[in-house]
Amino acid sequence: MIDLRKIISRDLRGKIMGALAFLPDKLYLGLFYFSTTGKWPNFKKPVGYCEKLQWLKVNDRRPEYRKLVDKLAVRDHIDAVLGEGHMFPLLGQWTSFDEIDFDKLPNQFVLKCNHDSGSTKVIRDKDSLSQEDFAKMNAFYTRRLKHDFYHAGREYPYMGVPRRIIAEQLMIDENNPEKSIEDYKFFCFNGEPKLMFVATDRDTDCKFDFYDMEFNHLDIFNIHPNADKSIEKPAMFEEMKELSAKLSKGMRHVRIDLYELNGKIYFGEYTFFHGGGFQLFHPEEWERRLGDWIDIT
Repeated sequence: MIDLRKIISRDLRGKIMGALAFLPDKLYLGLFYFSTTGKWPNFKKPVGYCEKLQWLKVNDRRPEYRKLVDKLAVRDHIDAVLGEGHMFPLLGQWTSFDEIDFDKLPNQFVLKCNHDSGSTKVIRDKDSLSQEDFAKMNAFYTRRLKHDFYHAGREYPYMGVPRRIIAEQLMIDENNPEKSIEDYKFFCFNGEPKLMFVATDRDTDCKFDFYDMEFNHLDIFNIHPNADKSIEKPAMFEEMKELSAKLSKGMRHVRIDLYELNGKIYFGEYTFFHGGGFQLFHPEEWERRLGDWIDIT
């Protein structure tokens, strides 16, 4: 198999795919998939997990998914399904960075866009930020608001999501205030969680560790290496599984991201295309096993 990632850098691939944004979905996705995996996806009879995610992008286009990926609109949905108290408190929303009145925000908070992934910035000490820091954030969020997340990976749920910058309360682990909170990500198939991973050290050198539904560690590598430390089973693991099942009911596949903090479970986000569907699981048997769990009949 050709490993084009050793030939084409991520930045160059992004520029190439940006220039090819005019292409129809299947051709665009085929080229993107080939550039990251060295394989061409089979849209007629997909087999592997990432291959089936490309199929879902084209064939499982349910309009209601849009409010689920919108980090603002989803708040009402979570309150309706799980009850209030499962979302991090919202501090504000704005259509541009210049609208933000930082004097009205606490010294610690989280900024992100509601319509994309990867735009989160954790502000731990607002008073220490310089004018240069604010200028860099302004440029960053101005770019992100212009970014059409749908076009980047043809993830249908993001099509037409209104673009906002939002601020949320920075949540602190009362037992370890300096620790970045860990998130627990459940892969659900037709409303059944079957696999999950724990993301640790998000602020420094991110690690992913995969577990089954009995919290047995699995020999899986995907995107980030495993942690070099043992990870404790979360106290509310069974409750997390129950909430993941409830939130994913009726969906072929979705990843439910949750947090356990200070004796409560908080919702993170719906992720319909883990890694955009371009990050293969290793060993290869797991790519096939997860693919088998996605029912496209």
